[in-house]
Amino acid sequence: MRSLYDRLRHAISFEIIGLLLVVPLGSLLFHVPLADFGVVGLVSATLATLWNIVYNYFFDRALQRAYGTTLKTRMMRVVHAALFELGLLVVLLPFIAWYLGVTVWQAFIMDLSFAAFYMVYAFCFNWAYDTLFPLPEWEKA
Repeated sequence: MRSLYDRLRHAISFEIIGLLLVVPLGSLLFHVPLADFGVVGLVSATLATLWNIVYNYFFDRALQRAYGTTLKTRMMRVVHAALFELGLLVVLLPFIAWYLGVTVWQAFIMDLSFAAFYMVYAFCFNWAYDTLFPLPEWEKA
């Protein structure tokens, strides 16, 4: 399993790169001032970073228990990303509606857009991260 240092490097790099991509795109797509969308992005990234560390720890423990390894198949990566985003969706919806002064439905659409972006991004980022920083146990598989 990954060390705490490795999990912190993963979570922080994931959020920084994600913010650099999603804030300008979201601002353009939803016609929200860049600064306002930046605040939403920053708060979302902070909550997501905390969720990322906790979620990945428990997901890896469950994989280790169930399969004896933390090596993820392509389908397991899809499940991993989808469950992560579902949990985050529940947390972010009230904040987005409140901060941007939009309806819950508008916040839901924005949140779904965030989730769709981050689901694809998480799949790609985690695959790249695992390729750059493989665990020794995976060499046996």
